[in-house]
Amino acid sequence: MPELPEVETVARGLALAWEGRRFTRVEARRPDLRRPLPVDLAQRLVGARVTSVGRRAKYGFVATDRDDMLVFHLGMSGRMRIDPPEIDRHDHILFTTDDGRTVAFNDARRFGSLDLVAADALESLPGIAGLGPEPLGADFTPAVLAAAREGRVTPIKSLLLDQRVVAGLGNIYVCEALHLAGIHPERMAGTLSDAEVERLVPAIVQVLEAAIAAGGSSLRDYVQLDGELGYFQHQWRVYGREGDACRECGGAVARVVQAGRSSFYCGACQR
Repeated sequence: MPELPEVETVARGLALAWEGRRFTRVEARRPDLRRPLPVDLAQRLVGARVTSVGRRAKYGFVATDRDDMLVFHLGMSGRMRIDPPEIDRHDHILFTTDDGRTVAFNDARRFGSLDLVAADALESLPGIAGLGPEPLGADFTPAVLAAAREGRVTPIKSLLLDQRVVAGLGNIYVCEALHLAGIHPERMAGTLSDAEVERLVPAIVQVLEAAIAAGGSSLRDYVQLDGELGYFQHQWRVYGREGDACRECGGAVARVVQAGRSSFYCGACQR
């Protein structure tokens, strides 16, 4: 599933294509994705000017001058294709702007979603309501994570994946950040020292910023708007590298399953 860096990359690409432009045509080529599409999607968007494009956790949002907010989630296989040479059967929603460019929301498995809400209702939208602070925002500090960690008898990896604690972190980047910070994914969150928390927060930020700079990680379906792959998978420290040499110490990268997800780590570097 595309994680925060991939959604951020898509949002930045859409911002370049859409900000300041008006939608001249919106075509829903099927009535639903993971759930039904808004029945008034075209009516509310055609003629509207895009004022901003951004991201909240793993959701992208597009604000218009009609005080509407188009909110999208890429699900398992969703991607945005700009000026596709041909429309294929998985291009389920087409957006055309006043400069003649077309963006297709392509989703082969249809686990993605598209909602249209009033701008002031974004934070109350199911899936977004109750989210914790953004990991790249000023509100995510060592003090905030230290408070969330206090007394918790749950693995630190599980704590970081709890969207109420910090929004948008996923399996890949939590594994990478924990390795960078030297913290074992199975450590009970409540046992982390203040010094370890002070190390972990900037490690999360560093990993996410590096992934965004690389265009995200391309796994299976994910590509950028122009069809280019993300390249961060070539920089992975531990994720997906079971049995390979740790980039820090040369020891073997190991894997353990936590809550049904694979955690990759170095037993020598991470304590």
